[in-house]
Amino acid sequence: MSAKNDTTIDLALLAVLAVLWGASYTFIKIGVETIPPVTFIAARTLIAGGILFAIIRWRGLAMPVDAASWRRFAFQACLNSVIPFTLIAAAERSVDAGLATILNATSPIFTFVFTALITRHEPVTVRKLIGVGAGMAGICFIVGTQALGGLGHELWAQVAIVVATICYAGAAIFGRGFKGLDPMLPAAGSMLCGAFMLVPLSLLVDQPWTLTPSMASTLALLGLSVFSTALAFVIYFRLIHTLGSVGTTSQAYLRVPIGVGIGAVFLGESLGPTAWLGMAFVVVGVAAMTIPVRKPAFAR
Repeated sequence: MSAKNDTTIDLALLAVLAVLWGASYTFIKIGVETIPPVTFIAARTLIAGGILFAIIRWRGLAMPVDAASWRRFAFQACLNSVIPFTLIAAAERSVDAGLATILNATSPIFTFVFTALITRHEPVTVRKLIGVGAGMAGICFIVGTQALGGLGHELWAQVAIVVATICYAGAAIFGRGFKGLDPMLPAAGSMLCGAFMLVPLSLLVDQPWTLTPSMASTLALLGLSVFSTALAFVIYFRLIHTLGSVGTTSQAYLRVPIGVGIGAVFLGESLGPTAWLGMAFVVVGVAAMTIPVRKPAFAR
């Protein structure tokens, strides 16, 4: 397959990932209405991990058996699921799904900063700087002054989402260490480790056998687990190796209009009047950060 076709596939998968994760905020908002955050996320990781493990066995693959790999899976779980999932779920009991999407969209900024200052595994180019600027400008257009007016309220919840975002940035960089593994292995391993950490906590704190979740919350949990977690994480780990950590997290810009739009349709949350202009900036930002530079051909 040509490099051009590979790039087209990766950009299509980036859009799919943006849709899956954009929808996740609405799933979470509906789910935590009747299911406590810790139990909701424990079930999310358990269901997603079980699905991924079943597919791995069906494909004839085997999970690693060495302790070092599982320690890495556990650390990835903390950065990519246990801490951020739980923080966002708790925060969305008081924060709109659209605002959670917007705050969480800053993950490429933290990834870019970590990459530039610490790991330096990807070049800091003018085009990526422009991509960061265009993406953030798009977010500002989409949010609008009215939506940002709520930033002073429920400060703890908004800070929790930002902390979750920083965790995602670290996970995107640490996830590069799984190169050489089938993308489903670290996805399943991290989900199973997350469930191993969260299920006992859920049993202790929430006593889930006493809960009576609504049908809407139960369906939201299933949608979140199957589509926005199991499927999304397989795509995520593939893109980490093909587009890089900054390129993969740049889908957060595209996730903003998608997440805000889904929240508007299903939860009645309002969109800013300049959303379309913001979307244009978002697309420019994603393109600038993910489409590789074509190298000039030299005559022989």
